[in-house]
Formats: sequence, C-alpha cells, structure tokens
Amino acid sequence: MEQPRNRVFSGVQPTGNLHLGNYLGAIRNFVGLQETHECLYCVVDMHAITVWQEPKELAANTREVAAAYIASGIDPERHIVFNQSKVSAHAELAWILNCVARIGWLNRMTQFKDKAGKDREKASVGLYAYPVLMAADILAYRATHVPVGEDQKQHLELARDTAQKFNNDFAAPDFFPLPEPLIMGEATRVMSLRDGTKKMSKSDPSDLSRITMRDSADDIAKKIRKAQTDPEPLPETVEGLAGRAGADNLVGIYAALSGKTRAEVLAEFSGAQFSVFKPALADLAVEKLTPITTEMKRLMDDPAYIDSVLEKGAVRARAIADPVIARVRELVGFI
Repeated sequence: MEQPRNRVFSGVQPTGNLHLGNYLGAIRNFVGLQETHECLYCVVDMHAITVWQEPKELAANTREVAAAYIASGIDPERHIVFNQSKVSAHAELAWILNCVARIGWLNRMTQFKDKAGKDREKASVGLYAYPVLMAADILAYRATHVPVGEDQKQHLELARDTAQKFNNDFAAPDFFPLPEPLIMGEATRVMSLRDGTKKMSKSDPSDLSRITMRDSADDIAKKIRKAQTDPEPLPETVEGLAGRAGADNLVGIYAALSGKTRAEVLAEFSGAQFSVFKPALADLAVEKLTPITTEMKRLMDDPAYIDSVLEKGAVRARAIADPVIARVRELVGFI
C-alpha cells in the first residue's frame, strides 16, 4: 500500500456556537493547507456525542460547521469535506486501537480531567476514550500531518504512540505513519474576551466572552469594546505583554486576523491606549469575518446542498479508508 506524503486530516466538533477560536485556531489554517497538501476536513459528530447533544441540534450544528468550512474558503471539490459518522472506518478502527492503546496513556490525558471535572464517575466512556477515536480518525486515512491547537498536542502524541505500538505489535513497521503536528499562526489558542487566562469556549456562560461566527458587525464591536484589558498602554515589545493576559489575547487576535506577527502589531500600536486599539481591532474583525458570516448564512439556507457536499465527501473518504481497514483486519487476524 503506497504511503501518502502530504495528507492532512483534521476536524471540528459540531457542538454549536462556532466562535473566533475555532476559526483562527483551526478553520482558517485548513484553508491555507489546501495549496500544499491533500486535505480531509471532517465534521467530527461522533466526538460531539461524548457529551449529550440534542439530536436535531446536532444535525443543524453539523451543517453549520460544513458551511463554515466552505464559507471560509475550503474547496469541497478539490479536497474532502465530510462528517465522521458517515464513514464506519472511524468506529471500527477506534475499537481495534482501544485494544492497542494503554489505560496508563489515557490516564495522563489532561483534557479528560478538565472536561469531566469533579464528576469523573458520571462522565461517558466515550469522553474518556476520545483520544483513541481521534487517533482512529487520523490513522484511518494514514494522514501524515494534523493541524492542531496547543491543547490537542497531547492527543496527537497518543495517536503517534498508538500507531507505533500497532506497527510493532503486528510486525508492520511502516504501515501507519507517525503523524506530525502542524501548529500555525499567532492565535493557536484564542482566549476568552472576559478572562484572558481561560480559553475562548462555547460553554462559557457569558456571551461576551466570545465572538461567534453568527455575530453581526455591531455584536463584534460591542464584544471587543467590553473585552478585558488593563489601564497600561500597549508595549513596544512582545516581552512587554508578559503578565497582561487580556492585552496579549487582543494583540494575538489582531495579529492573526491581519496576517502579521505580534511584534509587527506592537510596532504599529506601541504606546497606544486600548481606546485606540480596540476600535482598530473591531474594524479589522468585522472586515475579515462579515463576508464569512454572510456566506455561512446563505449556505445554511440551502441544507440540501450542504448534505450533498457531506455525502459526496463521505464517498471519497470511504474510498481511502476502506482499503486501510481491510489491511488492518488482515494484520490483526480477522477472517
């Protein structure tokens, strides 16, 4: 079986309320990779149900993520856009890899501890085994690269460990490639607008903590105006942002949206008060996000088109994954 060279796999959960962190940390980077890689971009609806989802909302949210992909510039004709549950290879390989991965590896996963909180005993088995399903997502396509945020690096390391152990256990040293992380841009981890020490999240009770992909221009401006900062002006150097979480977050967002580095942004705005910087950031965010929001709304008004994109993508995804799973069955000894 020929080894792919530049195959990217990544996905976004359809859990509702897509926000700026999803766009800057993931979707926007997906767009750029289309020029250099063979890309599979998945709406990971199987991951979503590791916590309870209202079924009708899950379906709508799945379409919303697909619409965001396309509206942001992902080309579903050149590359593959699909939802995870349409390709049975994910579930089948996840079970096999559950029997390869070790409990000790999963016990070290910090995201489970964060998400389960104090009610670990009430968390689903799926939430605990989430990293193994993520490994299966990647390895089912023998992907070589995975664009990830900082908070997903640990999961990718587990995918690499699982791939290596499978290769060793079944005497197939080069079968699964060890996927490499792609961590790109100035905003790999976008923080809450209300608390710069916490990641921007759709679960935050305050709507002012995040800019969503549905927000109007007025909403965006209001949220940036109310964003957490401090009374000091912007520094001259990136080092001057140390200990200033809110300021660092807004500078990072500006850098990511403008395609500049933090240093370049500070060279432009050093010494400026936030009464100057925030309006400039709001104008930039509106300029960059409004066309995407408008196109998302247009696409969401045509669910039949979205469904056809996902179905065609799933057919193409299965064409890649099915031979991989067939070979896995042979290696494991299934007859």
